[in-house]
Amino acid sequence: MNGAARQMMAKMQRGASSLATIAAMLASAATSAQDAVEQLDSSTDRVPLHTVIPDYPQVARRDRIEGEVEVCFHIARDGRPQRIAVRNSTNRLFEKPARKAVRHSTWLPLKKGEEVSGIKACRTFRFSLVPVPKDE
Repeated sequence: MNGAARQMMAKMQRGASSLATIAAMLASAATSAQDAVEQLDSSTDRVPLHTVIPDYPQVARRDRIEGEVEVCFHIARDGRPQRIAVRNSTNRLFEKPARKAVRHSTWLPLKKGEEVSGIKACRTFRFSLVPVPKDE
């Protein structure tokens, strides 16, 4: 084998090991997908019963895209969110999972005759590739 052929073989072997490293990194990122989204805030006094964390979009994970989405909505008397809308977003890829998470979340229903000032609420979700520690 001549020198050029040896160099080409060495490059191919380095490339294969680099691909294996990248594949391992992506696999480890995929296993911590649920930890990669955190809720930053909630601007309501209503008590949440069930909070859904949005799924990290596979395309965004693959392309190493991070961002934030602020979703605003009204909480009905029965505790279900209504009129869900994105107020602010750094990337459209995160909007649908954030809206879906709010849609599947629920809040404590109001008691008969109970009034609450300001039924509008907003939540901000941060999508990051660095795992977020779970609260105990």
